[in-house]
Amino acid sequence: DDMTQRISRREMLRNTAMAGIGAWIAGSTSASYGSLPSEKLNIACIGIGGRGRANLNSLANQNIVALCDVDDSRAGNAYAKFPKAKKFYDFRKMFDSMSKDIDAVSVSTPDHAHFHPAVAALELGKHLYCEKPMAHSVEEVRIMTDLARKQKVATQLGVQRHTIGNVHRVVELIREKAIGEVRECHSWVGGSRGMPGMPKGNPPVPEHLKWDLWLGPARSRPYSPAYAPYNWRFWWDFGTGETGNWGCHILDIPYWALELKHPVRVEASGPEVDADRTPKSLKTRFQFPARGDNPPVSLHWYHSRSGPEVLKKHKLPHFGSGTLFIGSEGMLLCDFGKRKLYPEEKFKDFKAPDKFLADSPGFHKEWILACKGGEPATCNFDYSGPMTETVLLGNAAYRCGKSFDWKPEKIEAVGTPEARAYTHSTFRKGWEVSL
Repeated sequence: DDMTQRISRREMLRNTAMAGIGAWIAGSTSASYGSLPSEKLNIACIGIGGRGRANLNSLANQNIVALCDVDDSRAGNAYAKFPKAKKFYDFRKMFDSMSKDIDAVSVSTPDHAHFHPAVAALELGKHLYCEKPMAHSVEEVRIMTDLARKQKVATQLGVQRHTIGNVHRVVELIREKAIGEVRECHSWVGGSRGMPGMPKGNPPVPEHLKWDLWLGPARSRPYSPAYAPYNWRFWWDFGTGETGNWGCHILDIPYWALELKHPVRVEASGPEVDADRTPKSLKTRFQFPARGDNPPVSLHWYHSRSGPEVLKKHKLPHFGSGTLFIGSEGMLLCDFGKRKLYPEEKFKDFKAPDKFLADSPGFHKEWILACKGGEPATCNFDYSGPMTETVLLGNAAYRCGKSFDWKPEKIEAVGTPEARAYTHSTFRKGWEVSL
């Protein structure tokens, strides 16, 4: 087996040099940035197909100085569109050759390949925009969150729906106690994606794909279109399933509204666990302690084609994805585009509170302004890191087949050592990390 020993938290924080993925970081210093907000940032984009293309286009009003992708087909016409940007296949070579020319970095690779380029950027003092989920394990997320804070850089997780006006109004209703105290909340994503077909045969690696670089820190295996370019999402070695795919978007609403941080208990259930592939459905429950004036709350997360049973119980409509807040004085059912208070009769003359959450200037613009010395972006890692950890903890509890009490400060499932295999990371030889 070419996997290395597990990295321990203590080992990772012992020093500030990266080993394994390149001595090019050791001894680096934080970059200095132009202090004038009118100056353009020099941005390097890692991963420029799919979601990465959308991020690249949203950052195109800055100076795009480097483009890095392992797949020329997925990269498409990006190189032609940004002819002044230097082209790379390997982010390590990019940082090695031009780190002094980069102010900020976006990472839009598959989940398993977020951590290494993100940590490299953070170690070099670069501002970081990262796609969701932030990384592939709870441990990776925590390291990124702590390192970003230590390096005092501007961060943003790709929870783009955070800017939607309806989401703001939901947060205001909950914060203003429109339905009283909330001790129970249910969030879900619909559909039944997961458990993709097993690879067939041994097709050659396409000429446009650098397969070994695509694998990055993951275990070696032969190329198959069963993994790339998209279905990696539903293989545990590369993705985090529909929970990782949608959890950071949908749970953003209760996380923000209820001011959540780290859960203290995690429970999960679902179909029989497959060692390699993510499930077609899942139920998880997270218990959070009291927060200031807010009472303890149970947050339920479901990946379910038919939605949670609680909707039927209260005779509420079901739509593809959403959140139901259950309060002491009523209920609030919402998704990104709509919201409604129940029971309808009780709230028919309800007057919404005055708006107090400011409109966003634009999700990517928030980050650009933060990079230039402005306010932190709304989904900076101090907010979105704990949220991502929670999403990934649901997967960990499901995969290890046990509920557990969670000690966030130690990244430890109490009395459940088998959970560590799913909350911590292993990297193949050549990709070991020591921080």
